[in-house]
Amino acid sequence: MDFVYLTQEGFDKLKEELHELKYRTRPEISQKVATARDHGDLKENAEYHAAREELSLCETKIQQLQDRVARARVIDEKEVTTDQASILTTVKVKDLKRKKEFNYTLVSVEEADIKSGKISIASPVGKGLLGKKVGDIAEIKVPAGVIKYEILDISLSV
Repeated sequence: MDFVYLTQEGFDKLKEELHELKYRTRPEISQKVATARDHGDLKENAEYHAAREELSLCETKIQQLQDRVARARVIDEKEVTTDQASILTTVKVKDLKRKKEFNYTLVSVEEADIKSGKISIASPVGKGLLGKKVGDIAEIKVPAGVIKYEILDISLSV
C-alpha cells in the first residue's frame, strides 16, 4: 500500500471534501434521481439517466477520497529538517543556464499547486531536488531536456 503524505492542512481539506460529497452532494443527486424517476418511463427519460450518471461519478469520487484518507500519513512539521531538501521544505534554486532563481516548496501529489510554487515530490523536478543539500547541483531530466539547478537555500515551508 502506497502512503499518501499530507500536511495536517491537506488532510483536513481532504476530509472536508469527502464530508461535503457524502453528506451534501450525494443526497442532492439522489433527490434528482428520485424526482426524475417520478416522471415516468425510465427508458426514454434523459433526465433520469443523466442523474444516475452524476450519482455514479459522485460515488466513484467518494470511494477515491475514502481510499486516500485511509492511506494518508500526516507529516509532523516539527520533524522536518532543513539539512536537505525533503517534503515540506522550500528550496531556493538557481537555474545555471538561465541564471534565474526559483523557490519550490516540496509537497505531496495531492497538495501540488504550481501557481503557488508548490511542486509534487513525484514530479521530475521534485524528485530531482529530494535529498539535495545547499551547494549541491541537481541535474534534472525533464521533457525539454536537462535542467541544472544549484541549491542556494533550504527552509521550512511553514
